[in-house]
Amino acid sequence: MRQRVLSLSAHAGDAASEQQLRTVLDERLLALEDDPETTLFFGRVDHAEPAERFYIGRRHVHDEDGGPVVIDWRADVAAAFYRATHAEPMNVALRRRFGIERGQITAYEDEHLIDAREPDLHSRILAAEIERPRVGPMRDIVATIQPEQDVIVRAGFGDSICVQGAPGTGKTAVGLHRAAYLLYAFRERLRRGGVLVVGPNEGFLSYISHVLPALGEVDVTQVTLPQMLSLVPVRADDPSEVAALKGDARMAEVLSRAVYAHLRAPSEALVIPRGAHRWRVSTSRQARIVEELRTRGVRYGSARGMLSQRLAHEVVAAMESAGSSPGEMAQDALSRSKPVRATVDQLWPRIDPARLVASLLSDPVRLAQSADGLLTADEQQLLLWLVPAKSPRSVRWSVADAVLVDEVADLVERQPSVGHVVLDEAQDLSPMQLRAVGRRCTTSAITVLGDIAQGTTPWAATDWATTLHHLGKGKARVEILERSYRVPSLVIEFASRLLPTIAPGVPAPSAVPDHVGLLAVTQVPDVWSAFDAAVGDLLTREGSLAVIAADEMAVQLSHRLTAARVVHVVLGNSAEDQRLTVVPATLAKGLEFDHVLVIEPAAIVEAEDQTWQGLRRLYVALTRSVSGLTVLHDRSLPRELTRPGA
Repeated sequence: MRQRVLSLSAHAGDAASEQQLRTVLDERLLALEDDPETTLFFGRVDHAEPAERFYIGRRHVHDEDGGPVVIDWRADVAAAFYRATHAEPMNVALRRRFGIERGQITAYEDEHLIDAREPDLHSRILAAEIERPRVGPMRDIVATIQPEQDVIVRAGFGDSICVQGAPGTGKTAVGLHRAAYLLYAFRERLRRGGVLVVGPNEGFLSYISHVLPALGEVDVTQVTLPQMLSLVPVRADDPSEVAALKGDARMAEVLSRAVYAHLRAPSEALVIPRGAHRWRVSTSRQARIVEELRTRGVRYGSARGMLSQRLAHEVVAAMESAGSSPGEMAQDALSRSKPVRATVDQLWPRIDPARLVASLLSDPVRLAQSADGLLTADEQQLLLWLVPAKSPRSVRWSVADAVLVDEVADLVERQPSVGHVVLDEAQDLSPMQLRAVGRRCTTSAITVLGDIAQGTTPWAATDWATTLHHLGKGKARVEILERSYRVPSLVIEFASRLLPTIAPGVPAPSAVPDHVGLLAVTQVPDVWSAFDAAVGDLLTREGSLAVIAADEMAVQLSHRLTAARVVHVVLGNSAEDQRLTVVPATLAKGLEFDHVLVIEPAAIVEAEDQTWQGLRRLYVALTRSVSGLTVLHDRSLPRELTRPGA
């Protein structure tokens, strides 16, 4: 298939079309790249009646005559590979899984679903693939998708879904594979809008960046929230109480009031000379038109355009009443006339979103007018900048400010929807941030991923119903993934001691019984001197390795490793891949490593403003391990991690 694409030449009638054709061919070649670590297929299903055999792989492969050799895992016929059981065999007589090592098939195992053989519910190949050590970015899970995950992946095009997933349940992978499935099954419907993946930080996006390309999907936009909000540059951070207030849902009404406060009452009649006549639109009629448009529910900018047409229509109607025949094009011509444009500018001024927000947050009088009855005087004072900005360009915008600017921009002109949005770590977004994401999918569906127990922001979600409401997707269904395939049972049991405190309504995840893993919790006289030996032991382990600590401590630990000439990278400071990564605790969410060394849990908790935030941050840090977790501390563990006899 690659050779066939390579044999094609790009020729077209003009340079632009030829370049576009070259781009299409390049994208096709990129989608057909081989992954040297795997094979073209990983499974097989043999149907009973009629007797048919299908090999299942990451992409569709056909022979020279166009006949299918491998079926794309997203095809309808492949669903049985993931969902067939002995109770519901889905016409599958035999399911075969292939064991793969470095691109070579090393084993296979068969599961007979229709005959009377005793079912073997344990797949050694499946367990080995899930637990296989890995270094570098996240991999796809097409060979190990479980039935409850497949239900979410193959949900309908118009279905908005919220996935509550405990650590290791594969919620991020499920969201990405759902995007890949939609691009396969509804490619034409998604061609124009595309798919938008919104992640919590750049380190996370780097970690997941290879999943969709490995599945042949290269045309997907993956951004952080600040990158998505591109109207103003983000160069500052707000104190947590200020960021929480700017993210409060009440700010939507404050901004709406500030926008429509620009409307002005007419001060004089609109007069348009035309030939020997002077046509007038009275101030009272102008005021009625403005009020009608104000209450019509259209965007500010759209209503402004309608106003010029309405004023011009009034003049045309007056001409016709006087017996004149202004002609079909008269209204458009009048709407562009100087008197009409001047009146529109006076009644319904243009708005620059950034300038409006900068003015609102630096002008106590204007803020008080817009926030009256919504924000207290103390809250208004929190929002005000000490020094009024001379212009939007001189403002040091924060992420919370950028969200406000985006809200105003949508009040002026509607934000166009993309084809589908995948939002990860949604539990950490404020109501205003959720509104910003929801604006990108007002006419399309969204896949929301998160875990209430891992919410660490001051405004973290406490339930999914509220989150979905702010996204504008109140009717989305909530799917719960409770089985942790990646995190070992010993680690799950240890970390879950925190759940009754940090998320009382969230059930503890259940681990795969055979995936016990390693757990070592060690108290030492001095954590700094013990750190060197702990890292030495960590480096003897196979796979990816991570040291997770409170942010300031992580920097110091990195300096210590550098002095000892231990090769490593600090997450967020380097794009390189190394086996050992030092991870600041605030960046650990969404990542996984084969072996994790967590340093001083008490320091991770104390680094946050609130104890509950710190305990949730610790829960995240403790659940990043796929094979083994070591906890090293010289201070007492948080009491929530201890229990009688522990």
